[in-house]
Amino acid sequence: MSVETAGPEIGFPAQPERGLSRAALLFDAERESFFLWAPVCLGAGIAAYFALSVEPPALMAFAPVVLALILRSTVRSGTLSATMMMAFVLAGTGFALAKLRVEAVRAPVLTKALHSVEVTGTVSMVEAKIPRGQRLTIRKPEIAGLSASQTPAVIRIRTMSARVLAAPGDRIRIKANLSPPAKPQLPGGFDYARTAWFDSVGAVGYAFAAPIIEGHEESGTLTQWYRQAIETVRQGIAVRIRQALPGETGEIALALITGERGGITAETNNAFKNSGLFHILSISGLHMVIAAGAVFYSVRLMLAAVPLIALTLPIKKIAATLGIISAIAYLAISGGQFATVRSALMILIIFGAVLLDRPALALRNVALAAFLILLVYPESLLDAGFQMSFAAVTALIASHETLSNFLGRESRPNPLLKIVKFFGEIIASTLVASAAVAPFAAYNFHQSQQYAVLGNMIAIPICNIIVMPSALLAMVLMPFGLEWIGLKPMGWGIEGMAWCANKVGALPGAVGHIPEIPALAFVLMLTGGIWLSLWQTRIRLLGVALVFLGLLVAPWMPRPDILIGQKGLIAVRDASGKLSALPAKGSKYDLDRWLEYDGDGRTARDAQRGDAFTCDAAGCIAHVKGATVAVAQHPAAIADDCLNADVLVINDPKPEDCAVPRTVIDVFDRWRNGAYALYVDRSDDSPEPRVRLETVAAHRGERPWSVMPERKTPGLPKPRIVETPGAGTPPPTAQVRSTEQVEAGPRTRAEDDPGEGAELASDWPEVDPAAEIPPASDAQ
Repeated sequence: MSVETAGPEIGFPAQPERGLSRAALLFDAERESFFLWAPVCLGAGIAAYFALSVEPPALMAFAPVVLALILRSTVRSGTLSATMMMAFVLAGTGFALAKLRVEAVRAPVLTKALHSVEVTGTVSMVEAKIPRGQRLTIRKPEIAGLSASQTPAVIRIRTMSARVLAAPGDRIRIKANLSPPAKPQLPGGFDYARTAWFDSVGAVGYAFAAPIIEGHEESGTLTQWYRQAIETVRQGIAVRIRQALPGETGEIALALITGERGGITAETNNAFKNSGLFHILSISGLHMVIAAGAVFYSVRLMLAAVPLIALTLPIKKIAATLGIISAIAYLAISGGQFATVRSALMILIIFGAVLLDRPALALRNVALAAFLILLVYPESLLDAGFQMSFAAVTALIASHETLSNFLGRESRPNPLLKIVKFFGEIIASTLVASAAVAPFAAYNFHQSQQYAVLGNMIAIPICNIIVMPSALLAMVLMPFGLEWIGLKPMGWGIEGMAWCANKVGALPGAVGHIPEIPALAFVLMLTGGIWLSLWQTRIRLLGVALVFLGLLVAPWMPRPDILIGQKGLIAVRDASGKLSALPAKGSKYDLDRWLEYDGDGRTARDAQRGDAFTCDAAGCIAHVKGATVAVAQHPAAIADDCLNADVLVINDPKPEDCAVPRTVIDVFDRWRNGAYALYVDRSDDSPEPRVRLETVAAHRGERPWSVMPERKTPGLPKPRIVETPGAGTPPPTAQVRSTEQVEAGPRTRAEDDPGEGAELASDWPEVDPAAEIPPASDAQ
């Protein structure tokens, strides 16, 4: 068939020019795949927006799509040039949509920490937390001391008391410690504040006292009424499940039905992670397909059993309609994470095709679901659950035909072959999905699960045959008070999956720790995977080359030689190449993240022994690649350190006449810039080490979610160094502060800004800042 006969819209002559013939033929052969690239182009524009270091003005945000539309109008439809211009139009649209979304959710963000402040507001969401208490999402709060223009639209508070439990719609009053959403723990780390921005969460915190419930507030708008009603239903389901299945078994059942995972202990979460089964704890495609598919096939079977109905009514369409209703209901009570939304959209599209008597092209379903989610929630592109969910399902569908041919097809049913094929498909799908999500797991979580195939071979049949069908039965019987009939066998299945997770996760070498990989390597592997999955002709094999190139680039990520946390945690790289940190109060979470990014499987306790440092009562010294790192823990050490150190870290304001160290990082530097990563370079041209530094503030740029902390009072006067006779460390009585400081008495950062100072001094209890942001969905 000539190119011309493919249809008038293609626009190619029957005999294209010699130089363009191969490109035209390839263009024609891949025409059916072009729609699959629509969400990719849209996502590229969204990614370009979030990659900016400065927030673009609205006019600039719409310039790319306007320019692309103008260029598109200059080329003839149906040509390769028109297709490429359309790709730029979609990318420009993604850029503009991201800007619109940022402005649509814009709300005040707390600029400094507040201690023991009174908060009143209406609870919109409640999540149980282990070992006690709740995480309360409060809308339209009133915070003592803040004006309406300064008050966030939504705040999240972790209560530490179980004496009084709040419910959705309750109007509460509580005293809490609040702070802005957490910054990344190191330059380039995950930004929880950006995630909170798109939920309009402007403050997070905790409270030791129980909330005082002042009454129950009825929702005003239809949207608020719907959300409160759904949350009330979720809480009612949680009560019934916990009554039938007490303990952690019930909490896992709750996670599978409503998506609430706050009651699952860290040990169980780690066991499921280490065994490659963590996707089971998040509501994703696996659960949605089983639930909606079970409704579809059950209804169709029951209707087919009645001849009169089967012969007179379209039972397949009736079953599809009920399948759609069940998928929407499951989505409503599940919490609506992106992986669940993707699964629900795909099921709606598939059942919609059944209603319209049209075939459902699977990859088109994936592309359409991704396009719709990105259209409404552009920020979902940055969600690890979204990324892993679409990567896994795209790879599974793209490889389906090849795997089916490899496993073979029997015309006659063979029970033994069916069993072999069942487990073979589990192994094959696990391998394909694991390979697809591996770059995302390495880039986002820095881990790999070595025995995921073994864990899934045992747990997936239990989940498919026992757990999810029992969950569906329990939900059907719950209105009649008979949910225990389904929940009891569901609990047995959950115990079997937990046993599998604990056994497989405890095997030697179950978890591989992967150091941070460069963004270039991730982009190459991602592009290669998409290229391999979406194209249909042999050109798709170029994707393998891109993936291989990404693997070659992955190990070449420079690792910082010195890390300095915002709260004062300090770690240096010792002679063995591992991080060695000084003990610091309230630093476990930060150090855990540093070790995670470093691909180091040690615990924070093991890394915090300070073996690379030599310390005395006044401070500590370490040597990294010939550079001297000094940590002044007492003002008396500053004079000596200023004369001898290449890098000086102090918990006081920077002295005016400390000129020798090339890099001095004081308390205000950390307050403004967040965590520091320092790289020490030695060259043959200069015997002196050269220190290059990166900061969290520089990586975040000037974006709406990276607001600078507020300073209402002038900074502390910079101390002057008082020369001390003789060499060595000045005696403890030596004055190293200015005259003003001596007259005023000791001043701390807390006096200058009580909230931020207390945070920097780490006098708050150890609270995981990420725990106040709902976890990203994990995907199968």
